[in-house]
Amino acid sequence: MLENRVRELRARFKWTQQDLADVIGATRQTIGLIEKGDYAPSVILALKISKAFSVPVEEIFYLKEE
Repeated sequence: MLENRVRELRARFKWTQQDLADVIGATRQTIGLIEKGDYAPSVILALKISKAFSVPVEEIFYLKEE
């Protein structure tokens, strides 16, 4: 299962879902789905999120141990 820290990082930056969506060229709905774990972003989208937060992609997205 792919886990992420998007909500946590977004809160640190004081960004809304729409703010992040605007920065990376996605929709607010996509950000919400990613945060809930209902959507695994493409590599390109994950890299855009990483760049927006200036954090390595592996610090945002990780596999949950089962």
